Amino acid sequence: MDELLSLIGRLCYFLMGWRFEPLPEYVSEKHVIIGFPHTSNMDTVLAFFGFKIAKITGHIMIKKEWFFWPMSFILRLAGGVSVNRSSPQGVVEQMVNIFTERDQFILAIVPEGTRQKVTTIKTGFWHIAKSADVSIVCWYIDRQSKTTRWLGEVWPGESKAEDLVKIQTLYAAAGYAFPCVVSGDEVDPPL
Repeated sequence: MDELLSLIGRLCYFLMGWRFEPLPEYVSEKHVIIGFPHTSNMDTVLAFFGFKIAKITGHIMIKKEWFFWPMSFILRLAGGVSVNRSSPQGVVEQMVNIFTERDQFILAIVPEGTRQKVTTIKTGFWHIAKSADVSIVCWYIDRQSKTTRWLGEVWPGESKAEDLVKIQTLYAAAGYAFPCVVSGDEVDPPL
C-alpha cells in the first residue's frame, strides 16, 4: 500500500508541476515538522502527498469537534489527531503524551496558524518539541522553484529565542523571511 500511495503522491506532484526533495538522513521516527509559508489550502495537499511520497505518516492537530462519524474516519486516515483545546491538560501536553505513547510520530505544524498574512508566528511547536525531546525539522514550500525543500533540523535547547534565531537563519538562507517571533515581551524581527 505504501508503494501505491508513494506512486500516487509522485504522480500528483508531477501533474501539479512540483518537485519533492528526498528526505534527508536526519528525518527519523519522531519530529515536529514546521512548514513555511502557509498561504493556501494547496500547502496541505503538498504536505499530504509529500508524506506519501516519503512513505511516512505525518499528523496534524485538528480540534476534537471535527471528530464525528464519518468525518472522524476520514480525518484519522489522513493523519489527523484530535485535540481538546479546552482541556486543562493543554495542547502542548496532549501532544507530548502522544509522542511518549508512540514509537513513531511526526507532527506537522504551520506556525503562522492561518493562510492570511500574519505579523507574528505561534511558538507552540517549540514547546512541544522541547517537552517531547524531539527535533524540529524545517520544511519550505519554495514557490519560485516549485519544490518542497528540507532546510535543516534544530534540537530545542535551553533558550527558545536562540532556537528561533537558528530557525529564522535556515529559512533566510533559503530566501524566505518568516514573520516576527513574539516571545514574552520581546519581539524578534525577521532576519
